[in-house]
Amino acid sequence: MKKIFIATFLFISQSLLSQTIMNRDPEISQMVKEISADSLQSYINTLVSFGTRNTLSSQSTYNRGIGAARNWVLKRFNEFARQSNGRLTAFIDTTTLQADKKRVDTTLLLGNVMATLKGTDPRDNRIFIISGHLDNMRTDVMDRLGNAPGADDDGSGTAAVLECARIMSKHSFPAKVIFVAVSGEEQGLLGSTYMAEKAKKENWNIEAVLNNDIMGSNNSNETNIIDNTKVRVFSEGLPAYETDKSAANIRALGLENDGKARQLARYVKEVSERYVDNLQVIMVYRNDRFLRGGDHLPYVQRGFAAVRITEMNENYTRQHQDVRNENGIQYGDLPEHIDYEYLRKNTGLNLCNLANLAKAPPMPDSVKMDVKKLSNSTFLSWKKPSTGQVKGFYILIRETTSAFWQKKIFTSGLELLLPYSKDNYFFAVQSVNDSGNESLPVVPGIGR
Repeated sequence: MKKIFIATFLFISQSLLSQTIMNRDPEISQMVKEISADSLQSYINTLVSFGTRNTLSSQSTYNRGIGAARNWVLKRFNEFARQSNGRLTAFIDTTTLQADKKRVDTTLLLGNVMATLKGTDPRDNRIFIISGHLDNMRTDVMDRLGNAPGADDDGSGTAAVLECARIMSKHSFPAKVIFVAVSGEEQGLLGSTYMAEKAKKENWNIEAVLNNDIMGSNNSNETNIIDNTKVRVFSEGLPAYETDKSAANIRALGLENDGKARQLARYVKEVSERYVDNLQVIMVYRNDRFLRGGDHLPYVQRGFAAVRITEMNENYTRQHQDVRNENGIQYGDLPEHIDYEYLRKNTGLNLCNLANLAKAPPMPDSVKMDVKKLSNSTFLSWKKPSTGQVKGFYILIRETTSAFWQKKIFTSGLELLLPYSKDNYFFAVQSVNDSGNESLPVVPGIGR
């Protein structure tokens, strides 16, 4: 028996030295190729044409204000629905808010424009969300009358949502995908808070939220860096949701860097760089920019995995600025400042991740690490998910100081003995199907 164990261990050790080659799913590659910079530019030009999209602006005029912008986005979603064989449906989800005397000075009908692409597997209740905020602001957030182009903040994110809906609505996925243009971000994350709270109360099984905010411009003020090859993904470390209940386990296992959002950020980096050429995803170990926030925050505060996708080099002469020329500097969030090729790539980041997640089988169940004895090896076990077509599983391995998964090992079994010490490495397990689409990774719990 001892000889058999040693032989098996050596065989596994040798097999783990071989490289796992990740291939692009042809269907997803084709979808990414269909993203059109011209379409993105058309969306943004139309959004800018509404004059202002301030959340407090008019909801009754045909061609100006947040109401007109919402109706136009809904119209586009409904146009895309015609090519979906009945799977895509859209509506404006509204709620009435009372004045808070801070950033809302009157009773407000708040509306999020949502399009839902129904999954093909009735047993699969997973939901994946792409979000951008429809509203914008001038220098004064309460100014509802003056012109505010909002091309980048957040016309770029809304355009990405629309383009992903246009392309993905022609395809089918086992899981549900929701495309949403929220309102009230500049007034205090009002639309995303309403949606996240509704999702929590109704027990939506949201596995990932990709929030896009300011992701279409390639250069910064002050530093004058111009670069359209990098994009940032912000993710929380310690979970905001019920930290007190999980803190002891996080400390004991050293999982300060392995929460849901951080795992999603790693996934986004790997999948994006697989499918989108000339784009490097920079993971930022913050929930958002320094002392700032975005529409992913209400989701992480309620226990959902959510990240923020933002351009690498922000230009603050264009954010929250009245349009003007001052001391030779053009202020204002104008459409001519958008790099539409850069926005095309960042939209591709969203599309390939949404498609890969929605095509993949659910995450493996009951992932455990055996700790009944001390050893320099690691024994992992898991169960198949209750739904989905599963070809096998990937074991992910990284050193404790590594930001990214360093090894990816395939197995068709439900357990594996690894010649890597649990003292020196982190592990996770993903489900994978025949076309190579992987679920989000699951960090093992303790098994005995």
